[in-house]
Amino acid sequence: MSRVAAFVFRRKGRDRWHWTDIVTWLWLVGGLFLMFGPAVWLVGSSFKSPAALAEFPPTILPYVTQKATVEGYDKPLDLYEVTLPDGNNAVLAEVRRIGVVAQMVDPKAPGEIVKVNIAQRSPVRTMSFAATNYTEPFTHFDFVRYLWNSVFVTVTATLITLVVNSMAAFALSKYEFRGRTFAILLILATLMVPLSVIMVPLYSIVSALGLFNNLWGVILPTVATPTGVFILRQYMLTIPDELIDAARMDKASEWQIYWRIVLPLTAPALAVLAIFSVVWRWNDFLWPLIVLSRKELYTLQVGLSIYSGELNVQWHFILAMTVVTMIPVVLVFIFLQRFITTGIAGTGLK
Repeated sequence: MSRVAAFVFRRKGRDRWHWTDIVTWLWLVGGLFLMFGPAVWLVGSSFKSPAALAEFPPTILPYVTQKATVEGYDKPLDLYEVTLPDGNNAVLAEVRRIGVVAQMVDPKAPGEIVKVNIAQRSPVRTMSFAATNYTEPFTHFDFVRYLWNSVFVTVTATLITLVVNSMAAFALSKYEFRGRTFAILLILATLMVPLSVIMVPLYSIVSALGLFNNLWGVILPTVATPTGVFILRQYMLTIPDELIDAARMDKASEWQIYWRIVLPLTAPALAVLAIFSVVWRWNDFLWPLIVLSRKELYTLQVGLSIYSGELNVQWHFILAMTVVTMIPVVLVFIFLQRFITTGIAGTGLK
């Protein structure tokens, strides 16, 4: 542990801080904040009540204003710490608020109403986790069915994506044929075409094939990705051609070369593409929303839209279920993260 601390806190200026040390720490701390800050905010907000989510300025942790039952009033009143005109502080309960003036009473001895400017008070808060945000949705939110639909779409689309893209990459990296460069450029050019441009023709094709309101209509249009072909092709270029020639001399078929030699050697790049594919398919919202109209076929991301009504949005449920839907992607990343550096670094070698 001491070696780790010495490595992390070492300085270029030895006994004093060098300007590069300050820039490095600002860069690291700022990067960590930008990367993990939104996730921490999301998790913290998922435990807030609807009233706490509506408060401004917002807080990261789920705080709620304490309430007290006051004699003569039907509902519990919010407690505030108030600075009185004589300079003393007191805890009073708010009866009502009119503009910038709050009418308050002493919760222990209610009597005369005290008028206080809202700038001279602060709520008495305590930390409270609204666990019902995670439990209540399961009573009217078909989480298991939506989860199965998302898992089926993600796993199936990822497996087909790996097979289709690896076949295309194998042909573009190991076979010499006329028009290969043009084919590569044409595939890469499709990266500049956004989904919104091809959405209407894709919908027409899916509808003509009878895949509307079918999970296969969500899976099949997204299995061929130019990003996957590019990553796998660049990695396959690092595999020596002599190895493939030796396999052909041993009378191995092209399928055996692809399946038994090229694919195992391309495992790091396949893992990177698998991570990308899982994230893309799992978080996809727009295309499943277009293809699927039956509620029992919804994926998790589309299913969350039931909490967004015309006049009301149940943000506390949306945030809680969003945290739940993030867990599978995080687990996939944790188990496959060791392949990311190797896979991406290998795509730049030739």
